[in-house]
Amino acid sequence: MSSTKCIVSVCQFTATNNKDNNFEIVKTLVQESVDKNAKMVFLPEACDFIGKNKNELRKLAEPIDGPLMSSYKELAKTNNIWLSIGGFHERYDENTIYNSHIVINDEDKNINLRESDNNASGSQIVSPIKAPVGLLGLQILDADVLAFPSAFTSGTGKAHWEVLLRARAIENQCYVIAAAQYGCHNEKRTSYGHSMIVDPWGQILAECPKYIEGTNTDQSIAVATVDLDIIKKVRIEMPVFSHRRNDIYNLNLIRTAEPIDDSKNYPFSDKIVPGKTVFYASKYCYAFTNIRCVVPGHVLVSTLRVAKRLKDLSEEEIADLFATAIKVCKTIETVHDAQSTTLCVQDGPFAGQTVPHVHVHILPRKKGDFANNDDVYLHLAKHDSKNNTDAFRPIEDQIQEASNLRKYFY
Repeated sequence: MSSTKCIVSVCQFTATNNKDNNFEIVKTLVQESVDKNAKMVFLPEACDFIGKNKNELRKLAEPIDGPLMSSYKELAKTNNIWLSIGGFHERYDENTIYNSHIVINDEDKNINLRESDNNASGSQIVSPIKAPVGLLGLQILDADVLAFPSAFTSGTGKAHWEVLLRARAIENQCYVIAAAQYGCHNEKRTSYGHSMIVDPWGQILAECPKYIEGTNTDQSIAVATVDLDIIKKVRIEMPVFSHRRNDIYNLNLIRTAEPIDDSKNYPFSDKIVPGKTVFYASKYCYAFTNIRCVVPGHVLVSTLRVAKRLKDLSEEEIADLFATAIKVCKTIETVHDAQSTTLCVQDGPFAGQTVPHVHVHILPRKKGDFANNDDVYLHLAKHDSKNNTDAFRPIEDQIQEASNLRKYFY
């Protein structure tokens, strides 16, 4: 099969509070999917168990490194298949349970996408991951495939389920893969079922049964081929994203910390910033310690992409730059017991910019740190001057400061 095509399987069943029995059903569904040549299997929300009440939920939940998740990982590895564990009750600590979307690759490594239910809210929106099926996301942008693991009640499912999923596929020009719980889990809860795979044009490619009163359980799969070329075709023929007014409409994601690569050199115009001096990174920006400081704690935030002026940045980069600057500002004030901060952007050479790359100076301020408050700008101009003969700080000091600051972000 072409590298742009991938067979996927969407599953549904009737989970109960018997975790062992639920896992045996999952094993059967995975084997059926393997027999159909699927490369990735999508399981519904709460595929580990559905408890009768909150107390039972807390009792049955497991940590992500517990025995049940280990069994899922072994299942993926043994069958050489990717698994989307639609909703796993992850015990984070004694008082916190996450409703986590876990994606396990065929080498038994997992990625954790947390969601909120009766449990704790997730702290971030995770970027789409590269899977056999393409870029896979949990209800988010920049994806080829959107996954909607669910346990819709029979009432809301009958009214909303199909129309919502087809609309999401059409408006995002993505495949939608929605694995759902089915039937009577206990005397209090009944789910609608109707797991389905929808193409970017809104057509249902494959589906499992809808809930029928009197048919209390179902155990089934539906299989279809995801073709990335179809996504490209639809987006070329109907380029809806290029029609959006991004100046008045955009999606602001939760800003989260990205991993820092100590072995990497980060760009700063024609200069480099050693990775070990970076203490925070976001999707578009990074914060690092300074080679010279006007005041103790003077740090910088710059963009990952080399851009000379603020006007050269995209709206997302601008939003991320200032969100990152504020986040760093709060931390620097805490670390240095400061009550104020000077934030300065020298936007162009006649504004004092000596390094032609957008960056924000962040200086924690204290009462009386300068004889005249605005003298900080004279010192900042001298600090940036090519005629400044003051020695650079030892790299070891910069690295140590970055190491201490990282503890506040990671």
